[in-house]
Amino acid sequence: MGPGYVYVRFRCGRCRRVGEHLVPQTEWDPSVLEPAAAKCERVDEERFAEMGDISPEEVIEFHYALERLTADPEEET
Repeated sequence: MGPGYVYVRFRCGRCRRVGEHLVPQTEWDPSVLEPAAAKCERVDEERFAEMGDISPEEVIEFHYALERLTADPEEET
């Protein structure tokens, strides 16, 4: 019969342009049509629940920590 292809037509979520592409059937993965599942395990969920909500003070502290961040880890104080 010859090689099979999957015709994919898509729209960019940012610029709304429409595109189309032929993908060889051997390279096609149908899971790309399913939404990505969150991979959070029960242990993580329990740990996050114990931490509670992020306070405004924590957000401010994180902001200032980002300002102090450098590209060279040896320069950090």
